[in-house]
Amino acid sequence: MIKYYTRACNFYYGKQANSLIKKKVALPLCGNQNIAFDKIEIFKRSKKFTQSKLINITKINKLKKKERSQVTKDLKKIVTKRKNFLKNVNFSEPTIMGILNLTPDSFSDGGKFNKKNKALKQISKMINSGAKIIDVGGESTRPGSKSIDIITEWKRVQEVIKSFKKKNKKICLSLDTRKSDLMMKGIRYGVDIINDVSGFNYEKDSLNKIKQHKKVTKVIHHMKGTPNTMQINPKYNNVLLDIYDFFQKKINSKIIGKKIILDPGIGFGKTLKHNLSLISNISLFHSLGFPIMIGTSRKRFINQISGKNDSKDRTGGTIASVLYLLSQGVQIFRVHNVNEVKQGILVFGKILNNR
Repeated sequence: MIKYYTRACNFYYGKQANSLIKKKVALPLCGNQNIAFDKIEIFKRSKKFTQSKLINITKINKLKKKERSQVTKDLKKIVTKRKNFLKNVNFSEPTIMGILNLTPDSFSDGGKFNKKNKALKQISKMINSGAKIIDVGGESTRPGSKSIDIITEWKRVQEVIKSFKKKNKKICLSLDTRKSDLMMKGIRYGVDIINDVSGFNYEKDSLNKIKQHKKVTKVIHHMKGTPNTMQINPKYNNVLLDIYDFFQKKINSKIIGKKIILDPGIGFGKTLKHNLSLISNISLFHSLGFPIMIGTSRKRFINQISGKNDSKDRTGGTIASVLYLLSQGVQIFRVHNVNEVKQGILVFGKILNNR
């Protein structure tokens, strides 16, 4: 059996994008008139081989019937504007998700915000700097970390979760957890997003437990293995297409709902080569029809590339990756240093759309 995949590429921005769309020689990305593309990369995969080719969008009608049919379906999803299913979040513009780790052992900021006053202060700082979503987690998922019990995890996050919506009604609250009972507790206190790094695989019935809460958005996150094992020689047939298939299977599951965000899980069971392949080809996932979220903030791949130029916060590498991903139409960026990333997005966006 042969399967086809479609990646939008060769992008134009701002006035140039608008002009090409009006002339009907380029198409808008996710309904955004400020990002246009006039080429697609078509991947063709079977059990025996994987091939790809670049074609101009004007050549689609010359494709063979089966290939043309799939590409046409994919293009419809690629060009369609994303529904704004989160309060005060517009998927036509970049959105920042600020990270709040309430853990003693996270890889970059463990123990830094464990006390309630420090946590609340950090939340205010991130919101004032431009974060539209705050992602709260009480369990470290750094490489090599082990699972903790639900009582310990809830103790770490409960004060922030219980008080968040009282002070920040217009800001989306995301709960980073793999445990369904914790998900349910969070939902009772107004959590808008469940961000499960296991892709809802850690507990088999987690989606069943929260399925009645249709207003809650789910992040489909990809991770190979567990945090304790994920970096032990991870292998894929094709990391890009394997993760696409993983997303597609989850989306086609009726139980997941329609409020979905896709996160390919940079650094979660991936080598440097895998991470770079995902980042550089990220626009493939637009053909699934849902907003894309990426977390490159302070990740190890930055150290692997920068070597002696590495730094504690890895701000330079984080911003570099965010700006590239922004140019590929990614909608949500999960970061630690909100103000610095927001500054980068504002400047880069102004330059990009001024053409």
